[in-house]
Amino acid sequence: MKPLTVIGFLGSTLDAAKFGPSRWNKWRPTVSICMQEDLRIDRFILIHGSYHRRLAEFVADDIRDVSPETEVVPHLLDFDDAWDFEEVYGKLLDFARDFPFDPDAQDYLIHITTGTHVAQICLFLLTEARYLPGKLLQTQPQRGAPQPVGTWGVIDLDLSRYDSIATRFAEASAESASFLKNGIETRNAAFNRMIDEIEHVAVRSCAPILLMGPTGAGKSQLARKIYELKKLRHRTGGAFVEVNCATLKGDSAMSALFGHRKGAFTGAVQDRPGLLKTADKGLLFLDEIGELGLDEQAMILRAVEEGCFLPVGADKEAASDFQLIAGTNRDLVGEVAAGRFREDLFARLNLWTFSLPGLAQRREDIAPNLDFELERFAEREGMRVTFNKEARDRYLRFAEDPAALWRGNFRDLAASITRMATLTPTGRIDTDIVDVELSRLRSLWTGTKDDTDRLGTLLSDEALARIDPFDRVQLAYAVEICRCSGSLSAAGRKLFAASRELRKSTNDADRLRKYLARFDLDASIIMATRIP
Repeated sequence: MKPLTVIGFLGSTLDAAKFGPSRWNKWRPTVSICMQEDLRIDRFILIHGSYHRRLAEFVADDIRDVSPETEVVPHLLDFDDAWDFEEVYGKLLDFARDFPFDPDAQDYLIHITTGTHVAQICLFLLTEARYLPGKLLQTQPQRGAPQPVGTWGVIDLDLSRYDSIATRFAEASAESASFLKNGIETRNAAFNRMIDEIEHVAVRSCAPILLMGPTGAGKSQLARKIYELKKLRHRTGGAFVEVNCATLKGDSAMSALFGHRKGAFTGAVQDRPGLLKTADKGLLFLDEIGELGLDEQAMILRAVEEGCFLPVGADKEAASDFQLIAGTNRDLVGEVAAGRFREDLFARLNLWTFSLPGLAQRREDIAPNLDFELERFAEREGMRVTFNKEARDRYLRFAEDPAALWRGNFRDLAASITRMATLTPTGRIDTDIVDVELSRLRSLWTGTKDDTDRLGTLLSDEALARIDPFDRVQLAYAVEICRCSGSLSAAGRKLFAASRELRKSTNDADRLRKYLARFDLDASIIMATRIP
């Protein structure tokens, strides 16, 4: 075993005792350490002040009596105020830096039972930061009859050594990662690894974060979840401020970001704090940061590095302490090479860079996101909608197929689920609704007109102009069902599946024919263009 060195403060109260045999009936922490049968101490670094020199000598003599093999090394350390955290920490840090530690040859225990509470806290912090390369040592008296030995215990700050603590940390980390993913059980391994890394960065760092990825990949949503996680962990206290830089053009960009003073320009009738100031103590998300001009980029860089900026028309700088998350769908490396993005700002943002994959690169995550979108629809509209099994399988076969482009990424998926959930008359999406939606998606991705615009092949521009947009969507859906059905009666049964049960007599074909006639549409012409 390596030689063992203990470092600790002299306890001016706990270690004091009257000289005489009675002192051996009292628990004195510093002396009791050296009386433990299962702890051999080779050297004791006894820290004390000038005022307690005699007590230090007295305690050192008693240690030599009970543990002749222990070398006691007094270390004089005076404080003007032993309760001043800044002074105590500073002087203990100097001690730690000057001490000739040799962890390869010796083990070290840092005794935190004696000394002021401030001194104990400082010893803990210095040990946690590895300025003191040892473990923490605690001692306490035994309950019952007075006796001098007491008990001792060691605290290892390497939390991975404690199974229950490590398990709880793992559970907390998993909960945080799930929080960042909105509770969606994503299956893409690369995406899950990235989220785990983002979780670590979010709770431990306030440095800028750069989120890269195509439009609709979820950058804005992830930025907000990072903020919410940081707030949950008490890592931020201010507001979440989001701005799409693509909407900031010309002189208004400077004013929106950095604020202005009254009279700075025509229309500046009052002071404006600006978005950077609004984000003070919080988080600023600059989406599409690549759209900012070079001047705005320069001021953003200074605000990130120095925490200050100059509002438009001001002669005094404003200050704001915020964390920046930047989002972009551009290749910033290429933008830097082309001179459209500042290299120094990119270097500052590039500390934590995460590239979010598009939906086409995460096809295994479509199924759990489908369920998530249905839950969102239920919360938003107050109506729960589900798929029947055949319809769900058909939709997923299409969605997960490599031929499905998903150019709009998760926005396309969310819109698709919303359309199907809205148009189902029974609260259960069937294969007919899925077929209509798949036709719409194919048209969207191939650049052909959507279903609403296809009414233009049946109605004149004047007729279309007379139809309200709401009715136009409903009519386009009815036309598409007709085209996908074998007969007008079959189309009517699909469209009137719920209401037909309430009617005494049903003639679905006649009912549908009359509905179409309201818009001057001939049912026979529509059925002639039926999709097989």
